[in-house]
Amino acid sequence: MYKVFEALDELVTILEEARGVPMTSSCVVPRGDILELLDEVRDALPGEVDDAQDVLDRKDEIVGTAEHQAEQTISKANLEAEQALAEARAEAERLVAEATAHADRLVADAEMRADRTIAAGQAKYDDLVGGSQVEAERMIQAGRESYERSVEDGRIEQARLVSQTDVVQAAHLESTRILDATADEVTRQRAECDEYVDGKLAEFSDLLSHTLRTVGKGRAHLRGGGVGMPVTVPPPPAPAGAPTGPYDYSA
Repeated sequence: MYKVFEALDELVTILEEARGVPMTSSCVVPRGDILELLDEVRDALPGEVDDAQDVLDRKDEIVGTAEHQAEQTISKANLEAEQALAEARAEAERLVAEATAHADRLVADAEMRADRTIAAGQAKYDDLVGGSQVEAERMIQAGRESYERSVEDGRIEQARLVSQTDVVQAAHLESTRILDATADEVTRQRAECDEYVDGKLAEFSDLLSHTLRTVGKGRAHLRGGGVGMPVTVPPPPAPAGAPTGPYDYSA
């Protein structure tokens, strides 16, 4: 590139020192020297300049080809994107359908189990209530029979004692004591029977309420996204004062 600038400087010097043509702005220059300097400039220019000129000459063709390739690339990318999006949507719809069907099956299974649990609890409640009522009626009947036997025994003893003048007062007192004791015993047995039945009913009421709450929480959990979790129903604590074993009728 240095030779190019040097040759250009010589051309400028020749033009500045050239003899002017009268009455014009032209000048007379040595043609041979000028042509020689121009050849040196041409030879000194790098090959990239020529290549650049070729590129400039083919600018429109290159730009058009690039734009065409860009349009094809964009069109192909858009087509591939649309196909990928369609496949993704189809896969998403399939997964959603499968998840919905699975959730429906889980909810139906949970509802069926809940219904079975409620039915079993109701049956147990009915059994307990029925058994408690039978037991209460048996205890009441036993108390009545014991009371009647005690009263009859008191009457017989009273009649026997009446015939004895010296012990009539004592017979009256003993008869009254026996009758009072019998009445107290019947009252006590009836109170214990009522307390036992009430305790059993309270115990089962707590069990049934706890079971229904647990089932309701399980169903709500299933509907809220916790699908698939097993529902365990622990037994509630026994109420205070409830009998812990078979009732003792020996008292």
